[in-house]
Amino acid sequence: MTANRRFRRVIRIGPVQAATYYDGRGREKHTAACTAPRCGFATDYDSRAAAELAARTHRCAVR
Repeated sequence: MTANRRFRRVIRIGPVQAATYYDGRGREKHTAACTAPRCGFATDYDSRAAAELAARTHRCAVR
């Protein structure tokens, strides 16, 4: 079974996208994910500020 997440408030900071969604238990979560090829950076946070900070400070190791 796949997770069907509806992302909202999606912003792009460089190659990283930060968004808000509700998890399977109805809690609001925030995520930051890099869209660069072969990067693989994606993390979930409890606060929007933490997700945006991760998006601003992320540096891809793969260039």
